[in-house]
Amino acid sequence: MTLLLKLAQLIDLINARVAKGAFWLVLLMTVICAGNASYRFVFDDSSNGMLEIQWYLFAAVFLLCAPYTLQKNEHVRIDVLSGKLSPRGLAVIDIIGSLFFLLPMVTLVLWLSLPLVAESYKINEYSANAGGLLRWPVKALLPISFTLLALQGVSELIKRIAFLTGMIDDPNHKDKGPSAEEELAAAIAAAKAKEAK
Repeated sequence: MTLLLKLAQLIDLINARVAKGAFWLVLLMTVICAGNASYRFVFDDSSNGMLEIQWYLFAAVFLLCAPYTLQKNEHVRIDVLSGKLSPRGLAVIDIIGSLFFLLPMVTLVLWLSLPLVAESYKINEYSANAGGLLRWPVKALLPISFTLLALQGVSELIKRIAFLTGMIDDPNHKDKGPSAEEELAAAIAAAKAKEAK
């Protein structure tokens, strides 16, 4: 199991580096968006290629950061259920979810996306819009990101099993302050208490 935990650490490191690199795409996307908007305002003209590159960058950020989101346990959960479970119960739910939902879904998307990307690359597919961009690079993000997501799913599975066997601490435990929802509820309660005085 120690070797598997080292594999999980390696997967975590790879996905953290990919995501932190993808964060810079947000800055690039913002600069392109501002530049395109300024150009359109000043010259009353626009470029489909500039609009599409913004869409491509957004897709890259979303897809390449999804594995990191799973790693940091910031993905969407059903709080009504997960909030009532013990750490061990939540780990069991995570294992079941990974084995029966996450990994099969990721495998299906990979299986369906590879021929799509191969065909797009083969025909050198361009956007149908005038001045549009090549399509295969953005389509190639699908198998890349879902491969990273599958690897992260395996990493999370290893960590949950290691937790259940007592080898590591709870991977779902977060050492940070209250959530945004808890802060909002506290602020509302404080405002109501102030009004009641």
